[in-house]
Amino acid sequence: QVQLVESGGGLVQPGGSLRLSCVASGSINYMGWYRQAPGKQRELVALSNSSGVTNYADSVKGRFTISRDNAKNTVYLQMNGLKPEDTAVYFCNAKFSRYGYDYWGQGTQVTVSS
Repeated sequence: QVQLVESGGGLVQPGGSLRLSCVASGSINYMGWYRQAPGKQRELVALSNSSGVTNYADSVKGRFTISRDNAKNTVYLQMNGLKPEDTAVYFCNAKFSRYGYDYWGQGTQVTVSS
């Protein structure tokens, strides 16, 4: 069993920045972030394996950056140029293999509003 603890959400104005962090209880290959806005399905934001190979949703490319600290079992999501449409609950995700069982964090709210 893998526990994921997220931090870093909040309220920010359009154009602002936030950094999300997620600490896993143990070493795990794939770590990333999904988000879910009200009335919408959960969607992939960014994913990284332990070798640093990354995958981003088209909507966040060039604005968001995912990074890992494998020694700390931690994944980060640096979000710049935030837009109101980025408003959602962001969930940390982890799995041992690309199509393996998904572990989820509790979610952290990100609200982009003036």
